[in-house]
Amino acid sequence: MIPGPGPAPFATARLDALPLRVGYADEMAAVLDDPALHTYTGGAPETPGELLARYERWTAGSPDPGVGWWNWVLRVRDEGRLAGYVQATVNARDAEAEIAWVVGTRWQGWGYAKEAAVGLVAHLTALRLVRTVVAHVHPDHAASAAVAAAAGLVPTEEWYDGEQRWQRCSVA
Repeated sequence: MIPGPGPAPFATARLDALPLRVGYADEMAAVLDDPALHTYTGGAPETPGELLARYERWTAGSPDPGVGWWNWVLRVRDEGRLAGYVQATVNARDAEAEIAWVVGTRWQGWGYAKEAAVGLVAHLTALRLVRTVVAHVHPDHAASAAVAAAAGLVPTEEWYDGEQRWQRCSVA
């Protein structure tokens, strides 16, 4: 069973990672409103209403008490604006967290994704809930591979849905 009421906030040098709330949907719809963000993952930008519905599902939590859906929006502290998100699906039974990150196009190239992913892994490590952190990275997405590497993950020989599994073990 996943302990606690859900994800706690955490901070990095320039970012505040705030637990997801439904009220962030409008601002995040603007942050994520670029088809280029879907180049490797497919799909298209969601409308504010669609994102609101997704946030309602995510904040309701996983129906499995052994799995936590932990999502944070990223606020650039100096700007006071949201710039993206990080997430971790925490599986208490396997002591594993699958992480992901997205930074809006306007904020790319400033190292925010790396900073957020490194901060997320440190946050998960401090909680001592997981021994393994994984991410799935499209083989042509060099920026995401660099983020995964900065967070201490290494590529494995495993693939899922056209993406390579990156992994960091024994973090707890």
